[in-house]
Amino acid sequence: MIEVQGVKKRFSTPHGVVEVLRGIDLTIKTGERVAILGSSGAGKTTLMHILGALDRPNEGSVQFEGEDIFALRGGALDEFRNQRVGFVFQFHQLLPEFNALENVMMPALVARRSRKEATDCAQELLEEVGLGHRLLHKPGELSGGEQQRVAIARALVRMPRLLLADEPTGNLDSGTTAEIYRLLERLHQERGLTMVVVTHSLPLAQRMDRMIHMDDGLLVPV
Repeated sequence: MIEVQGVKKRFSTPHGVVEVLRGIDLTIKTGERVAILGSSGAGKTTLMHILGALDRPNEGSVQFEGEDIFALRGGALDEFRNQRVGFVFQFHQLLPEFNALENVMMPALVARRSRKEATDCAQELLEEVGLGHRLLHKPGELSGGEQQRVAIARALVRMPRLLLADEPTGNLDSGTTAEIYRLLERLHQERGLTMVVVTHSLPLAQRMDRMIHMDDGLLVPV
């Protein structure tokens, strides 16, 4: 599904240029679950952002099912990101003024699906992640684990092929973390999602099909 070749990323700072990714080569198969491990500052989140076209590399290429995504321009790149990739972040990024159902509906409405279609799909997903009884609750009325399940449902409302998760259990207690593990496994089995999970959690990483370690902007042998 994904072929990364020679990807480099650098940022300019007042103190000079920082090389965040220093030459990444990586292949991810369709349906594979990959965990990316490494210390803070190793480049994990930057790599994930590039895989999801949230950021561009300075050098190298990323092919998705044979298509160079960074050869796309303007609306075509936005369409790729919005239709084919789902994102889950550590701090949920839910809109506090909207309830769970509305938060999950939002990407579908942005994609100009009808309100009824967006509502039906969002409700089905929230029921699938065990929140059918919390549809009208706002994020502040939900636990951390419930908020993360809303975020996962929102990531899936466009029916993406690829799910990218950045520390999806990073701020959850152990019991809730185990629930999210089981949910991700079930979604993989039922939907055949390809998953890339950035994590500090070795127990979560060990449940994936493959672990990749990063250090100082490079992939390192396990």
